[in-house]
Amino acid sequence: MSLTETINTDIKNAMKAREKEKLAALRAIKSALLLEASKDGSGEVSEEAEMKILQKLHKQRKDAAALYEEQNRPDLLEDEVFQAGVIEAYLPAQMSEEEIGEVVKSIIAKTGASSPADMGKVMGAAMGQLAGKADGKIISMLVKKYLVG
Repeated sequence: MSLTETINTDIKNAMKAREKEKLAALRAIKSALLLEASKDGSGEVSEEAEMKILQKLHKQRKDAAALYEEQNRPDLLEDEVFQAGVIEAYLPAQMSEEEIGEVVKSIIAKTGASSPADMGKVMGAAMGQLAGKADGKIISMLVKKYLVG
């Protein structure tokens, strides 16, 4: 079953259960997928594109939640956190910081990076290898940590 079919089924179930908050998150996913499918006229969305869309939506919710927390808006914060959780359920499991660190160390060893000047080279390889499995901020933090020493 494709992601789009899964989302459609979950939308029906959320409507029947009258889960307004969940329905809003699912409709946002469906909307983004439909927009992507209509871009090139094929009506299809690759699995890679689906993951990128989900990651983008998840990041938007997390960023909005951080902003609402900063502005002391618990009412809006709660909605964003809930929607981020719904979207997160469709993403692959995220790697732990230790697992990411091991991958980053191996990339640094492979590329021969030794100073912060090599950060771009390491980040490019790390983001390619860890796409969808790890948060870019954590990867960046670990690369800086290991290159500075």
